[in-house]
Amino acid sequence: EVQLVESGGGLVQPGGSLRLSCVASGFSFGAYAMKWVRQAPGKGLEWVSDINNGGSITNYVDSVKGRFTISRDNSKNTLYLQLNSLKTEDTAMYYCEVFYGGTQKRGQGTQVTVSS
Repeated sequence: EVQLVESGGGLVQPGGSLRLSCVASGFSFGAYAMKWVRQAPGKGLEWVSDINNGGSITNYVDSVKGRFTISRDNSKNTLYLQLNSLKTEDTAMYYCEVFYGGTQKRGQGTQVTVSS
């Protein structure tokens, strides 16, 4: 069974930083591309970033380019998202996702709240 467990969220002031983690199990983590998505209150899911299976290719939504960094450690089955220079509009539930077995699998999420 695929399991994705996110952590690292919290309350942070504008301009602050957080590091999100997603521990994966139940599949060959190093063989799959991974992504981070987020859902702000009252809004739909938004793709934030993705990374290929080897970690050499990354992509970002324009609103986070230069502030967020996606990475992965295949030896630890863990996906990361470093969030810097956070803005109030980054407030959302953040989820990691993998496309496995013909469907998107998603964890339970970790809440990021940016507020002064």
